[in-house]
Amino acid sequence: DLDVSVIDELPPGRKPVHTVHKYEDQTTSLYNGIRQQVRQGRQVYIVFPLIKESEKMDLQNLEEGYCRLCEVFSDMRLSKVHGQMKSAEKEAEMQRFVKGETQILVATTVIEVGVNVPNASVMVILNAERFGLSQLHQLRGRVGRGADQSYCILVTKRALTSDTRKRIDIMCDTNDGFRIAEADLKLRGPGDLEGTQQSGMAFDLKIADIARDGQLVQLARDEAQRIIDDDPECNKTENQLLWSRLAALRKTNINWGAIS
Repeated sequence: DLDVSVIDELPPGRKPVHTVHKYEDQTTSLYNGIRQQVRQGRQVYIVFPLIKESEKMDLQNLEEGYCRLCEVFSDMRLSKVHGQMKSAEKEAEMQRFVKGETQILVATTVIEVGVNVPNASVMVILNAERFGLSQLHQLRGRVGRGADQSYCILVTKRALTSDTRKRIDIMCDTNDGFRIAEADLKLRGPGDLEGTQQSGMAFDLKIADIARDGQLVQLARDEAQRIIDDDPECNKTENQLLWSRLAALRKTNINWGAIS
């Protein structure tokens, strides 16, 4: 039983992040854009999906990528952070970037929370097809924290599934976290509200669609609250059928208290 506060405006002085989609074979224009931003005094994040090469997944990895990027941007200062580094080393590298001592931070998703560098204006996410909507949105939130225009570049393979293309399109179309969360719910499903399944269609309403009919669900909630306040034992004639239905549902042993 939670109320929702909607914040639909950016903090004063900030601009919406401009998100674009590029393919892996378009690195020339990508690198040129990075150089342009760095020459203007900005800083850049480049995020890899893996730390080291994997035999099971054909994905770019940070260790090889960092060496390659050091050659590409040999006239610039780079640093790297990932989850296998010691905490002190990772913090030292982060502080170098925060203080502006390095211009490009090569990282994994360890930077998706708790990082605030207003001068960072570019977020490049490699193999973006491997990330979910919520994680892409969270990573994008690392830029756009200053007054300058910021950019998020989603780099993918050319061969994409239909759902993956939808995720990329949604990220390019909006910065609205509510719209992204709604789209994520529609793509992945709500999961099982009575169990442990966190996605899919285990929770199947018979009439309403939990992703589509948010206003209807809210209306039902308000009406239920009105009945509880006015007639908690459902003694009134118009509420007795509802009481009988609730009694039947209770026999299914749904433990709503355990998940709320």
